[in-house]
Amino acid sequence: MFSPLELLWAFIGLILTIGGTFIEAFVAGVPFSWATPVSLGVNWQIGAVLLVGCLGGQNAASISQIAYLLLGLTWFQIFTYGGGTGYIFEPTFGYLLGFVPGAWICGALAFRLPRRLESLALSCLCGLATIHLTGITYLVLSHLLNDASTQRFSTLLGQLFNYSLVPIPGQMALVCAVTVIAFCLRHLMLY
Repeated sequence: MFSPLELLWAFIGLILTIGGTFIEAFVAGVPFSWATPVSLGVNWQIGAVLLVGCLGGQNAASISQIAYLLLGLTWFQIFTYGGGTGYIFEPTFGYLLGFVPGAWICGALAFRLPRRLESLALSCLCGLATIHLTGITYLVLSHLLNDASTQRFSTLLGQLFNYSLVPIPGQMALVCAVTVIAFCLRHLMLY
């Protein structure tokens, strides 16, 4: 069974993931225009998934993401493009499915490796890679199960480009931010 602390972290992770879905990630602008933030082109959703993995561990992280998926597949509009059972047919749904194993891997590594900045960064990178591998697998399988014509192949390449390559720079910046935040919070909380 799960400990009360794991359930608390799972609830925190669920709230952070829902909130992160609607908050766009920004960085400070270049020198002499610090007041003008620059968009990273991603939201804080993946950052929340990785943060709960680094702080709550594998069980709390995976529970929070399973709860997120279940809530989103009901009538709650908590996914980036809405929600409901019809969202299964969206090309980004595979990436959402990847939140569960990605959070689990991130949490498992974060608590098995030494409590150092590099270890947390590695756990976040492995979690992010798992999310992308699951999303790519979902896209390819849905392409193969539907119509594998050459016209659909170009659509698949476009989706892979838009959902896996374009957001990587912004997501890497989120990995850096999550790593530093998790490192500081784990030292403050003495674990």
